[in-house]
Amino acid sequence: MKFSEYSYKRPDFDTYQKEYLTWVKQLASGTDFTEATAAVNHLNQLRSQIDTAMNLASIRYSIDTRDAFYEAEDNWWNEYLPHFESLDFQFYQALLNAPTLSQLKENYPETLFLFAESRVKLFDEKLIPLFQKENQLASAYSKLVASAQIDFEGELRTIPQMTPFSQSTDRTTRKAAQLAVTGFFVKHEDEFDEIYDEMVKVRHKIAQSLGFENYVAFADVKMNRWDYNRSMIETYRKEILEKVVPQTQALYMRQAKRNGLKHLQSYDLSLVYPSGNATPQGTPEELVAVAQQMYREMSAETGTFFDFMIDHDLLDLVSKPGKQTGGYCTYIADYESPFIFANFNGTSGDVDVLTHEAGHAFQCFESRWIKEPEIVFPNFESCEIHSMSMEFIAWPWMEPFFKEQTQKYKFAHLADALEFLPYGVLVDHFQQEVYEHPQWTPAQRKDCWRKLESQYCPERDYTEDENLSRGLYWFRQSHIFQDPFYYIDYTLAQVCAFQFWKRFHVDHDENAWADYLAICQVGGTKTFLELLEIAHLRSPFEAGALDDTIAAVASYLEQVSEDSLR
Repeated sequence: MKFSEYSYKRPDFDTYQKEYLTWVKQLASGTDFTEATAAVNHLNQLRSQIDTAMNLASIRYSIDTRDAFYEAEDNWWNEYLPHFESLDFQFYQALLNAPTLSQLKENYPETLFLFAESRVKLFDEKLIPLFQKENQLASAYSKLVASAQIDFEGELRTIPQMTPFSQSTDRTTRKAAQLAVTGFFVKHEDEFDEIYDEMVKVRHKIAQSLGFENYVAFADVKMNRWDYNRSMIETYRKEILEKVVPQTQALYMRQAKRNGLKHLQSYDLSLVYPSGNATPQGTPEELVAVAQQMYREMSAETGTFFDFMIDHDLLDLVSKPGKQTGGYCTYIADYESPFIFANFNGTSGDVDVLTHEAGHAFQCFESRWIKEPEIVFPNFESCEIHSMSMEFIAWPWMEPFFKEQTQKYKFAHLADALEFLPYGVLVDHFQQEVYEHPQWTPAQRKDCWRKLESQYCPERDYTEDENLSRGLYWFRQSHIFQDPFYYIDYTLAQVCAFQFWKRFHVDHDENAWADYLAICQVGGTKTFLELLEIAHLRSPFEAGALDDTIAAVASYLEQVSEDSLR
């Protein structure tokens, strides 16, 4: 069955609710363990059905936001998802108070109960109108960004389609491309400000209504930060600022010298080499064929996985009008199918998608045995280990993608991953400041962004782009709008992925693949630190872990000669 044949039907909420609550009652009141497990198992099936329908509607709407049918479905889900969450809230309450709880804990993953404990703190039926409003605002943001039609060099282009111009070897073109993209956000500045201002107010009200001091505290519970806390995050951010930023500035100075520039302007940052960045060689179809061969050679498990993705048309990769920006992987439970969404634009990012999102997809493909929909994927900081590590595991197969530009790709890929760390923690720091000051005006938020951006990313010189210099860049960071506080997770995972990179390509560790496969197969049944223990990786919060990891990456980059990058 192809993805186009996967059946979507809007669920009848009243019918679903009646059946759902019957099983919740059995779980809550039954003293017989067999009846309790039957209730949990049946509720898992029901919840997977809803998860499937929601994902199918979301995927198809993201592929074409102009599709009237799926736009209507997206609106329906924005309205009804909180009602489904209300039912799940009742399930979590019944689970945690079940007479057979001790026996259930022996037979179901511990993280199911940790997840339930988090969720009962985060919901109240009285707040459903606020959750609905939050969903509507997130959709308004994605639709606004997807609507971009930027007139550039005689054609209308989406934001992803502007990326090749921002990496042009012609400096005038790079500058013009940056200004054109910025121009879209300036044109719609009031709309972005209004959407986010309302988001902040809605989220703050939700948090305080549930007894949290602010949305920061709410979000840390929502993100299931079971192994660590906000204080540890703040210390980690400081470590990045003090130990990684000096390394990134050295890389940018090397880049300026390589490109014959005394000083990098913001629009120069995306061009790594004077001869042009490494670009994949081939059409989208050819790149997918190369990826399929790569995964067949990588392991029996990855070969089976990627063949499944191809056979069922579970990749939508090419940018087109009306399509949402960005990339993601999701899981369609009832069809046991991962799905990869992307926006190919002819840059090396196309290959990154085929490794990064495929890392997510491979993990949930290996975790199909898990029947609890909330823990097929692990928590965000954990699941990003699978994706970011897969980017590095794929290094031996980069030549068919990049031909003679392979060394250029690897250097830029590793350097970019290191350079990402300060930006990743900047996004988290910015959000913490915003939600600790919910009364701020849009101008104050922009001032805060620019102040923090200057600390974490001092290489960003906006003297030739006055709008970015007043703090507009974050408008394009969708996570800030749609997935608050889901960003530092990328950096935590990146530090772990660097360890896999070292084990595969520096230490040539024979156990590296087995450890990677093992964490894919446990899915979300383990916490972050438990997952690291299975993978034999050091925690980013462990003293010295950052020093050793960054030193290994910096040493590798220093040893790459400039002659090999021409």
